[in-house]
Amino acid sequence: MNNYIKEAILARANEVIQLRRKFHSEPELSWEEVKTTEFIANYLEELQIPYRRMNPTGIVAEITGSKPGKKVALRADIDALPVEELNTELSYASKVEGKMHACGHDAHTAMLLVAADVLNTMKEELKGSVRLIFQPAEEAARGALAMVEQGAMTEVDHVFGIHIWSQMETNKIACTAGPQFASADIFHVAFQGQGGHGAIPHDCIDATVMASSFVMNLQSIVSRTIDPQAGAVVTVGKLESGTRFNVIAENAKLEGTVRCFEPAVRDHIEEQLTHYANHVAGLYGGKAVVEYIRGTQAVINHEESAALVQEVAVDCFGTDVLFDEKPTMGGEDFSFYLDYAPGSFALVGSGNKDKDTEWAHHHGRFNIDEDALVTGAELYAQFAWTYLLRD
Repeated sequence: MNNYIKEAILARANEVIQLRRKFHSEPELSWEEVKTTEFIANYLEELQIPYRRMNPTGIVAEITGSKPGKKVALRADIDALPVEELNTELSYASKVEGKMHACGHDAHTAMLLVAADVLNTMKEELKGSVRLIFQPAEEAARGALAMVEQGAMTEVDHVFGIHIWSQMETNKIACTAGPQFASADIFHVAFQGQGGHGAIPHDCIDATVMASSFVMNLQSIVSRTIDPQAGAVVTVGKLESGTRFNVIAENAKLEGTVRCFEPAVRDHIEEQLTHYANHVAGLYGGKAVVEYIRGTQAVINHEESAALVQEVAVDCFGTDVLFDEKPTMGGEDFSFYLDYAPGSFALVGSGNKDKDTEWAHHHGRFNIDEDALVTGAELYAQFAWTYLLRD
């Protein structure tokens, strides 16, 4: 059956490319994936695979084998980003101004659809069932939670996902045990002082000075209060302060993100960030209000699952396919599925210098080497088949 899967996927190579190009040319942002959801539903109907629409977008489907067994879930995300496509020369470039599949979710959706097609032809031989999760709003870090709340992980024994990865050579596969993606949180800090004339600073409390001091001292949380081997990033990405060149600012607001792998480090940074803000504000006689928003959790691959992915990858593509990609500080809400079942999240390389597909994810020039689509589709199907075959 492993050879059957490989040949069946290869026979659909053009189809998976065309599917990916369709999704790429018609991007929809988080929670707006109405047309994408409709297309997936129609595709599944033609295959006679039962499915359920989720609210407001997304789909959960089920391929039930003729033999009793476990249930494995395969997940693909379907949303795009508010990024302007710069690859205007492509025949399948985004048709929607300011929106683009700049992260590879178009590829994930296409790969899972084709994998579903092949697995569906094998259901008489299938032991157990395969749940297909087409998830919205990964980029909003809330889609997985919405799917879970609507029953996507009910009775699931194992979960597996794939992400196309432009920083890896095309068709290389990475899936190691332990942390792979960091938790990704957002913080907002509002400093309040007392405004006044720029020529009379002694009658004022300068919010710009407070905010600037906070930004400059914030990195001490990572460099001086966290084990250097733990890994953490604190970034301030936006700062707004003041109204005019000769007016001392009464208010300053900033926004940033926190990335790390360990729950204890995450708790510590949240606590210290509030501590720093309050003390900096107090030092200058002002006030601070901190809002800390927890986003995705860290994606931590289970050891047995990651080992099985590696085994399947080597059996299907040879020993040279494996790549030891180091963990990334990027976030992925696949982490929430791992609260309900063991599993793993694999990276499939799509970077090819000759095809100009090594651009970073979320960049307007991002594109993928479409040779990776067959690899990803086969990995989905082969993993599901192999997992269900094992007792």
